[in-house]
Amino acid sequence: MFKRRENPKMHHRARNFLWPSLGWKRSTQYLLHRIGRLPGTSYSIAAGFACGAAISFTPFVGLHFVLGGLCAWIIRANVMAAIIGTAVGNPWTFPFIWTLTYNLGVWMGAGDNNTSASELDFATIFSSSMDAMLTFNIAYLFETAWPVVWPMFVGGLPSFFVVWVIFFIPLKPIIRNYQSKRRNRVMRKIIETRNQESER
Repeated sequence: MFKRRENPKMHHRARNFLWPSLGWKRSTQYLLHRIGRLPGTSYSIAAGFACGAAISFTPFVGLHFVLGGLCAWIIRANVMAAIIGTAVGNPWTFPFIWTLTYNLGVWMGAGDNNTSASELDFATIFSSSMDAMLTFNIAYLFETAWPVVWPMFVGGLPSFFVVWVIFFIPLKPIIRNYQSKRRNRVMRKIIETRNQESER
């Protein structure tokens, strides 16, 4: 009943993922509505979303959903909010995130100072690493992937905590305010409905 009459084609889905058909402003508003309507306290939802956003700054590409949900579960936050929060890591932001965490990790002493982030093809390294894990190509993982993933992991640790705080602090009052207004609207509707029934 509420499904699309025609399922969108694959290239339409890809285009909407890279550039939402509603536009970035309306898509962001829609995302905030979805987050605000999740069950749970403002802490639970904000902390969950912050977990998903923060886990996007780790090099565990392909496991962000699982790790974000696990992180939320550990701190008793909303798991669904964490899954939504992983949208912070997307094709638009990943180049910045990967460069940031790699450079930070190298600066912290991990990795090779002679290799610049601009010289690395992160997307190819991650996709090849997934193939290597599936085919048990240990040589590729240690010789090619590890020198890149290790500094990203080291740089991702402080990034994780900083990003978590950056998202949690403003989101909690925003969600609390949204939930309060929503409860007030629901209560007004209930009162209006009762008044109408009593007048009949």
